[in-house]
Amino acid sequence: MQSASKIAQSYEQNGFHIFDKPVVDKQRVQNALTGMDNVRAGKYDLGKPPEESPWNPGDDVNLLCKIEQPQIADRAIAELIRSPEIGEVVAGATGAQMVQVWWVQLLYKPPASKDEPTATKVGWHRDWTYWKEFWQDGSELLTAWFALSDVHGASGAMKFVIGSHQWQGIDGGDFYSQENTSADFDFPPGASWDEKLTLMSPGGMSIHHKLTVHGSGWNVSSEPRRSFAIHLRTEKSAPIDGRREELTKYIDQLDICPIIYGRKLDEAFD
Repeated sequence: MQSASKIAQSYEQNGFHIFDKPVVDKQRVQNALTGMDNVRAGKYDLGKPPEESPWNPGDDVNLLCKIEQPQIADRAIAELIRSPEIGEVVAGATGAQMVQVWWVQLLYKPPASKDEPTATKVGWHRDWTYWKEFWQDGSELLTAWFALSDVHGASGAMKFVIGSHQWQGIDGGDFYSQENTSADFDFPPGASWDEKLTLMSPGGMSIHHKLTVHGSGWNVSSEPRRSFAIHLRTEKSAPIDGRREELTKYIDQLDICPIIYGRKLDEAFD
């Protein structure tokens, strides 16, 4: 793995970093893979269902499966997302004194027909578009995208737009769009739309800034693409008062939203 300084430089310049080797051990990945299958089947070994989600057990298996907060339902997923290795590399990239998981999404992209693809594409978007109603401006937020399967071009790998986290005054994008393009973003004069494809093996991971434009294509391989989007915050963040009943409602429940690097927020500057 690259040094922390090189990872930090990559993240700062590009708005993302792709780790070239698995971040956690194979057994935790395999356990989480089993946990993913169980949650998709409606089997919850922790006795509770995930949060209300766009996809639920019994829904069309040919559509993109996106399940919110699966760690509430499954022990192996909860163990994966609290891996200290994830916290350590994120702290190295950002200089954070504290890293906390605040939301998790299970993402299962089934194979799609090349001739008649189903709605499994993820449209170009910025995460901040969906988060800004819940977090104060300037909050340091990012995502660790964690692979449970081989991710390659045919499987619908994620693409990042290099340097787009530095673009000011743009918004828009749509996670669920099957058709949006670079033309939907009014990016700054002189900026270029340069895409980077993320390729990784099980246990691999990328991290990206809350403002980095990203998306992914249809999975036209023969196997599902499996991953978790682990949304993270540092000590340089604060939820908006009065909105704690929604996306930030679990941040004080450390069994659901574990601190994976450093200490509790009120101790971070002691």
